[in-house]
Amino acid sequence: MNPVTAPRLCVIPGDGIGQEVIPAAVEVLTAVIPHLHIVTAEAGWGTFERCGVSVPEETLTAVRDCGAGLFGAVSSPSRQVAGYRSAILTMRQELDLYANIRPVQSLPRVSPRPDVDMIIVRENTEGLYVGRERWVDGGETAVAERHITRRASRRIAQKALALMQCQNRRKLTIVHKANVLPLTDGLFRDTVREVFNGTQMDADGRGFVIDELLVDVAALKMVAAPESFDVIITTNLFGDILSDAAAHWGGGLGLAASLNWGDGVALAEPVHGSAPDIAGKGIANPMAAILSGALLARYVWGMAEVAERMETAVAHTLAHETYPQLTTTQAITHSILASL
Repeated sequence: MNPVTAPRLCVIPGDGIGQEVIPAAVEVLTAVIPHLHIVTAEAGWGTFERCGVSVPEETLTAVRDCGAGLFGAVSSPSRQVAGYRSAILTMRQELDLYANIRPVQSLPRVSPRPDVDMIIVRENTEGLYVGRERWVDGGETAVAERHITRRASRRIAQKALALMQCQNRRKLTIVHKANVLPLTDGLFRDTVREVFNGTQMDADGRGFVIDELLVDVAALKMVAAPESFDVIITTNLFGDILSDAAAHWGGGLGLAASLNWGDGVALAEPVHGSAPDIAGKGIANPMAAILSGALLARYVWGMAEVAERMETAVAHTLAHETYPQLTTTQAITHSILASL
């Protein structure tokens, strides 16, 4: 690979075990992409305590300049703190990372079922998460606003379409609650259908299979028949809940990878938290961070073969008879490196 054309990555370890798993992921990434250009930055609760903001402007600039970031974890205070805003929510909003991509696949040893292979595409910037709440009736009633726009619904559908074409995936399930929320969820559902209407999956003219489920039915089906899903597209809150539930089939939240993806910029992030109870002990599992790095390789840098190598190395490590004896971050990382 020519160093001039090598991808650039802004590395943001964050809080807690992010300080341990992100260096492990970077070690694996640089093993498969030797000329990867690394820039470091900071964000998180610790950054807020030092700087007064959870995400300094310099960090946002660095991610924009690189076009890709890898973020570890954020600790959040158990109380309301004046001026504090979650680092990951800040980066999603400020960088307009409107698509959250959560793949869930069966993995050796840790998955309860063998044939799960789905991707949840979640709108990442609006819905109830716009954070517009207010008191009315003299504090007797709390009101939260739910915003769904045609623009955001269209672009998340276009992102899902591009992803499905790239991976030759054919079935899309639109998850909503339009029977109760006919304006907001109706707008989302209808806009997604408009984007996919008449599109072709490939040069042979095959079209997409478009299905839709009410979110409560989708939740039941996620438990009873996860193998039936291919690609799910849904709104922010529903996607947050369903993707966490789906993670069970891929070994749990501790192994779940995600990609926050916008136009020209993306931020990969393991789904697990900062795990303060084990932070600093060197025992955090780095696999979710490594798999998040693979998402950058696959979707952002267009390096499908690199992503495949990383994912296969993780699967080989899980399947190997010695995996239960790999009890440290370093041991797991070295095993994955040996499997590359």
